[in-house]
Amino acid sequence: MTDEKKIHDDCEQHDCFVPTSRRRFLRDSFLGVAGALIAVGMSKSDAFAMPMAFTEATRSSGATHSYTVPAADGAQIDKDNEVILVRWQNAIYAFSLSCPHQNTALRWDDRDHTFQCPKHHSKFTAAGAYIADSGRATRNMDRLAIRRDGAGVTVDVDKLYQEDTDGPQWASAVVKLS
Repeated sequence: MTDEKKIHDDCEQHDCFVPTSRRRFLRDSFLGVAGALIAVGMSKSDAFAMPMAFTEATRSSGATHSYTVPAADGAQIDKDNEVILVRWQNAIYAFSLSCPHQNTALRWDDRDHTFQCPKHHSKFTAAGAYIADSGRATRNMDRLAIRRDGAGVTVDVDKLYQEDTDGPQWASAVVKLS
């Protein structure tokens, strides 16, 4: 049994849930909606076409947000857009506000320059790396696509990268400052 499996078994014993990816959640939700539409008499082709049309519209929404480059090392949290913008050691990162374990909003600790999940106490470095043996997370924070845009940066909240599945994109989701 892997450490990840042990952690999740323990979570289930404490009324936690094993997280699912956003894509899997949406897919399962759409399949449920299609099934309900079929149950009330809609044809299969029409029922499955509706969720797929919604998926395509959502995927192409292109939600980007612009931010000024932070003047000093530290973190800025944009709760409305669920974005954490971090300037750290001549680099700027954009992270999802959610902990990769159970999607709880992360908090920045200005004293030791780390993120912490208030629910299960996982800790992460300013660059988003999981600090071993701290809480129940099993991977690094999720990064968002970020690019330099004049005097600021632009973050694409529709492009989320997980280090364990999107390694190259996760590693390149950073703006280097000179």
